[in-house]
Amino acid sequence: MKNMKHLVCALALMLGAAQLQAAQPMADVIRTDFDIATRQYSDLLDAIKDKPGFPRTLDQGQVKLVGVRDWTSGFFPGTLWYLLEATGDQKWRAAAVRYTKEVERAKFDKSNHDVGFMLNSSFGNGLRLGADASYRDVLLAGATTLVTRFNPKVGSIQSWNVRADRDWTYPVIIDNMMNLELLMWAARASGDPYYREVAIAHADTSLRNHFRPDGSSFHVVDYDPADGKVRSKVTHQGYADGSAWARGQAWGLYGYTMMYREAKKPEYLQHAQKIAGFIMQHPRMPADKVPYWDFDAPDIPNAPRDSSAAAIMASALLELSDYVEPALGKRYVEFAEQQLRSLSSPQYLAHPGENGGFLLKHATGHKPANSEIDVPLNYGDYYFLEALLRYKAKLAKG
Repeated sequence: MKNMKHLVCALALMLGAAQLQAAQPMADVIRTDFDIATRQYSDLLDAIKDKPGFPRTLDQGQVKLVGVRDWTSGFFPGTLWYLLEATGDQKWRAAAVRYTKEVERAKFDKSNHDVGFMLNSSFGNGLRLGADASYRDVLLAGATTLVTRFNPKVGSIQSWNVRADRDWTYPVIIDNMMNLELLMWAARASGDPYYREVAIAHADTSLRNHFRPDGSSFHVVDYDPADGKVRSKVTHQGYADGSAWARGQAWGLYGYTMMYREAKKPEYLQHAQKIAGFIMQHPRMPADKVPYWDFDAPDIPNAPRDSSAAAIMASALLELSDYVEPALGKRYVEFAEQQLRSLSSPQYLAHPGENGGFLLKHATGHKPANSEIDVPLNYGDYYFLEALLRYKAKLAKG
């Protein structure tokens, strides 16, 4: 009975904190979130200062560091750049420059389709925030590397290399949409239209083949590199081939929103809206708007959540709201706000000193492989801070 009373008290405290947070103006929520972020990432920097690599997650309570070839390597320096942008404190610039430099080798890695993720989040943000001109050269080198993975017969950039344990000949994953931003930037920066042509071809091919009539996305589409025909549509990180893996839906939403910004093709905007509708109106979207790791997971409502997917969705919806009529844009902002308020609550946002220095709890990396389940993930933190900055910019506009 005593333990039950303690449990009831704890639940009451959590509910009270959540209600208080929900009543706060968003400006105050954002201010508090960045205060926590500076404390957490100061601790994280101290914890890893004498160790090589980039913090990706927690493994059995310990910070897991990864090397430059890991697809997430750019997100840690990217988060440091966002902390500089939010606070103006130059200590974040020094840290961001240090860790961004460590990502530079990725610019020549032709084996990795995630060069856009790795370089755009680190060098791209650095260049945007006033880093020296050498960052431009790194980004252009990375874009030149990335387009070597493009096959014009397929019309897509190959994602993973062919593996003996998979019946794939030219796999393309929905995540790859995110790498196109680097190519669109490179076309403008260099004056060479080829980068843009590759990006648009990839987006058009994915638009034709990755999506179902309801706007949801397959994770992997495998092509025949000889003639570009689709061989199969499957999953790797989702529950089933025909399921809607939550982070995959987030990548699609973000990717087509970004591609509309860059290319202004109306079909990209229409498709981004269709994906948004699928996500926002899904009957298995929880009340707090933080999705389960897969919308079709068989153990819902007991399935793991994915806070990283919610952060990506919120950031994408905030941008998408700028490109649609005001009434619809208001709905996108309201949904993103609900997600950010949930992620800012004690349920998902770490208390200072906890969570290994990371911000968001309850993310899911690769559930079918039993990898990174109910843990923090560095890209969750990155897109969470990006979404907060985007919301803050909206507040500033009034």
